[in-house]
Amino acid sequence: MAFKCMENINNFVDGAKACGVPSQETFQTVDLWERQNLNSVVICIQSLGRKGSQFGKPSIGPKEAEKNVRNFSEEQLNASNAVISLQYGSNKGANQAGMSFGNTRHM
Repeated sequence: MAFKCMENINNFVDGAKACGVPSQETFQTVDLWERQNLNSVVICIQSLGRKGSQFGKPSIGPKEAEKNVRNFSEEQLNASNAVISLQYGSNKGANQAGMSFGNTRHM
């Protein structure tokens, strides 16, 4: 009986992969059978639930991202070279004047 149950779990995992669930989001049969890693089982079920919209069925969880290819011209790419962002390691105008985080340490 245990063998048949484990075979059914394995068939579920194979069916999930066939529906498009990535292999890194599936689980091993023993994870569910021996209740060792139920987190990976939940991840697989949620991933399978997101795939429902591909088959015209309701889905659960967040909508899966779609490919959004952007094509920039050479002129647009070269225009970005002239921008100096403050996120590139500049600390222009930054100081710690007036910052106080509670009481000083007494020794």
